[in-house]
Amino acid sequence: MATEPSITYSITIRLEVPSGGPAVGELTSTVERSGGLVTALDVTASGSDALRIDLTCAASDTDHAALIVSALEAISDVEIHKVSDRTFLMHLGGVIETATKHPLRNRDDLSMIYTPGVARICLAIAADKDDARRLTVKRNSVAVVSDGSAVLGLGNIGPYAALPVMEGKAALFKGFADIDAWPICLDTQDVDQIVETVAAISPGFAGINLEDISAPRCFGIEARLRARLDIPLFHDDQHGTAIVVLAALRNALQVVGKHIGDARIVLAGAGAAGSAVLKVLLHAGAVHVVVCDVAGVVHSGRDGLDESLEWIAAHTNADARPGTLRDVLPGADVFIGVSAANLITAEDVESMAPDSIVFALANPDPEINPAIARRHAAVVATGRSDYPNQINNVLVFPGIFRGLLDAQSHGIGMDILLAAADAIAATVTAEELNANYIVPSVFHPEVHKRVATAVRKASALANSGTAG
Repeated sequence: MATEPSITYSITIRLEVPSGGPAVGELTSTVERSGGLVTALDVTASGSDALRIDLTCAASDTDHAALIVSALEAISDVEIHKVSDRTFLMHLGGVIETATKHPLRNRDDLSMIYTPGVARICLAIAADKDDARRLTVKRNSVAVVSDGSAVLGLGNIGPYAALPVMEGKAALFKGFADIDAWPICLDTQDVDQIVETVAAISPGFAGINLEDISAPRCFGIEARLRARLDIPLFHDDQHGTAIVVLAALRNALQVVGKHIGDARIVLAGAGAAGSAVLKVLLHAGAVHVVVCDVAGVVHSGRDGLDESLEWIAAHTNADARPGTLRDVLPGADVFIGVSAANLITAEDVESMAPDSIVFALANPDPEINPAIARRHAAVVATGRSDYPNQINNVLVFPGIFRGLLDAQSHGIGMDILLAAADAIAATVTAEELNANYIVPSVFHPEVHKRVATAVRKASALANSGTAG
């Protein structure tokens, strides 16, 4: 589908034009004729003969940005000096840094922050390692760990290329929940080495966030680390997605007057995200679920199922229906896609039950164009920021880790995931809830605090042994 101009491809063009004549007036119209969007025009220097202008505009991709620059160069008397990609500028030198909490003003400060005073802190922790949460950065630190094997929609691009994503994640932790997160990109995709490395660095952290590790390896890594660590481990690609999907589905079902236990749900995608979404939905009361992957409908009679698909077959599709995604969509109340672009058509959505719900979450291109899905579905959600109802993991991980760290939790269970989903769903009030507003914005002033509070309470129940 055609891509609109986006701030992601925002450029600033420094150019010079005569102080008189038509060139200045042509700048904006030239950008707009080229399909761009002018967001700022600043005169940065003025002389009797010439003006220096910084023109900022949004393009749809890098090729489009180059086309806009060429069109501006073609204007008579316009001289291009420099073109800056604003996203690249933002990432120059990285997007995070460390800072000291106490100034180093004199020898006394140095003696208490470092040697000899720090030795007393070391001995206290040596006597009781739990004091590390109280007396070190551990209490507020999360490791964001990736091997670069499944980065965004870019695939296996490796640990160096994954680093900007993990840095950005760390910035979101700090900005939304005041958590000190550290990007840890591992130059190995060996499961044993990843497990041993994460376990070895875990004393310095109060939580581990696994990120962009490909399936099915991520399942084994998660299971083995959960068994070894005494701190919570959260795989955002699985659990973050699952939590927001459940929150959005609770509200979407409320909009159309249906119940999760009665709804027929078709889930496209059986990888990390799809498997986690399924488990959360089942735990939340979903009964009638059919899962499809690239080989078609998952059912108990299908050959070549791995361990994960065998689990899915055993817990879904009670009638063992074979076939394709298109075969099982007719009559479905809900379609959830965490798979690939352009899997379903308008006719497929039209074949679903009245007041259907479509979550087309593949990024950057969803399973169906949302505008087309809206012709037939009552509620449509995507993973994109340019349509209503964005299913965004940023709604989850800052608040869930804030709650886990505040509770000094040693693990994370299904009850905590459901508590986070309920908190996100409840942030949308009954007066606000409608087909175009089923989840709050990530900038909602209360959502991260409410998730943290719900998780902290659920953690307390789990620690007391009274959680369900």
